[in-house]
Order: sequence, then structure tokens, then C-alpha cells
Amino acid sequence: MAYDITAANAVFTITVAGLYNAPITLQNFAADQAWDTAEQNCAETEMSVDGYLNTGWTPAPVDQVIHFSAGSESVLVFEAIMAAQQTARALFRLGGELTLTGTGRRYTMVNGVLRAMAVAPSAGRVLHPRSFAIRWQSVWPAGV
Repeated sequence: MAYDITAANAVFTITVAGLYNAPITLQNFAADQAWDTAEQNCAETEMSVDGYLNTGWTPAPVDQVIHFSAGSESVLVFEAIMAAQQTARALFRLGGELTLTGTGRRYTMVNGVLRAMAVAPSAGRVLHPRSFAIRWQSVWPAGV
């Protein structure tokens, strides 16, 4: 079975408990990089001095960076989250859902926090894309 691998028809929504009353659909991603999801460490390992590999499972968060075009209204959402966090001196918890229509996959992101962002865009001849880093407690894949 061949899949459509375009990211153009992806749907990415987030929820922000205590700040927004409804899910927000993110839009106008950066042209060359819409989001990055880092590798999740799935195992802890240690090699003993006499050559045995010892392993174990430990929980690990998932880091994701979302990139938006400088003209994206979704930038305003993340700026509002950061401003609310600074005002409250507390973190707001995020939820997320990424649906990749072409591959028939859905990813549910659980218990995230906005971890980092540039406070203003970089600029050259034009404004550069904006990036926002989220750390998720877990991400669960499923079919659409």
C-alpha cells in the first residue's frame, strides 16, 4: 500500500487547560520544517566490567519543536501561553493531537509544557520562522 507522505494535509491541534476553552488548530507552519520530534530514550543500558549488558526501562519525556511561518496566527497562541505563564508564575499543561491523513496515523500528545521559545523573530530580508519547544510526558500512536 502506497501512502501520501505530504505534510500539507496534516492537522495539528492543541489544548491548553485553564487558558483556552476549546482545542486550537495550529496553522501556517514553516515551509521547510513544520515540526521536529526528538528521539525518545526507550531503554537504559549499562555494560558490566565482565561484558554483560544490563538493561532496564525508565520513563522518558518526548521533546518536540514546532516551527511556524513568521506570519502565522498560531504564533500568537504560543506567545499568549508564555505571557500567561509569566504572569501566573506557573506552567499551563498542554495536550495535543497530530493527524497525518496521508499515512492514516494519529499521535496523541499528553501532559506537555511549553519549555522554550524565542521572544521575538529573527530577521533578514524577511522575518524568519518562529520555533516553540514543548516537552510531552508521552506520545501515543494510533490509526486514524
